[in-house]
Order: sequence, then structure tokens, then C-alpha cells
Amino acid sequence: MSERSFSVEEVSEATPVPKQPPLRAAEGGFGGVEAASNAGRTPDYLDGFLAKEPETVAPETPGGSLYDEVILALRQIFDPEIPVNIYDLGLIYNVDIADGHCLVTMTLTTPHCPVAETMPGEVEMRVMSVPGVASAEVALVWDPPWDPGKMSDEAKLEMGML
Repeated sequence: MSERSFSVEEVSEATPVPKQPPLRAAEGGFGGVEAASNAGRTPDYLDGFLAKEPETVAPETPGGSLYDEVILALRQIFDPEIPVNIYDLGLIYNVDIADGHCLVTMTLTTPHCPVAETMPGEVEMRVMSVPGVASAEVALVWDPPWDPGKMSDEAKLEMGML
């Protein structure tokens, strides 16, 4: 193995680095090696860019594949006191998905629910695990308050309320 050596030189200021001339500075077009082949050609950086209509990204609508995957993930989270998932229990008020960001608006059965501190974090983690979701946010709201009327028929049947 060869031995490496290095030296350290202290300087008070660095010498300025010459700047590259602008693209059109060279005679006949772009300059440098390409000057001869691009003679007379103007850069077309925005050619066609302004002619196209801007693409608008519509929010994911209910029934879309990503929306369905998020709902499926929410149906895997169960209330610890009630043997029903939080979606069928009616705790999820809204799911908005746009540009890979998912906003879940939810409530709990009561503000004094023992999982009030952990449930929103679990919902966020489950939603983030869905492929196609880049970020997730959970908005915990208390208005309108939850009531048993928000439960799905499946949940009511499981709870013996039908």
C-alpha cells in the first residue's frame, strides 16, 4: 500500500473564478463546441410551453382507487372499547385527497375517550402506509358531536342495535 501525503496552505482570500459567458455571447449562437452546429438557432426553452393549457390536478373523488385504499386502511382501525372499526362507527367525517396529501377529518365518541391522544396518530400512520399517499394530516373535530346515528348499518347490526 502506498503512503499518501497532503499539505495544507493557508490563504487570506481565494482567487476569483472566471464566469462562463452567456449562451449567446459566442458569435453564431450558443458558443463553445456547439457554436458551429447551432449557428443561427435560437434557444427554444419555452417553445410550446405557453401554448398548452396548465394541467389541473383534481382532488381524488370518493370511489377513486386511492380513496378506496385509504378507506380500507381506516376500516382496519378498531375502537378499543367498541368492537367496530372507526369508519363504520361513523368517526370519520371526511377524507380529502389531493396531490398525494390526505386530510382526514374525524371525531371520537367523546372528548374524554381514553384514546384521544393516540387515535389521531394511529390514523395518520395507517393512512401514510397506503401506496400513493405522500403525506397525511388528521383534523380532530368535536362539532358536530358523534352520536350512534352516524354508525353504518353493519356496525349497528354488529352492536345489536338493528
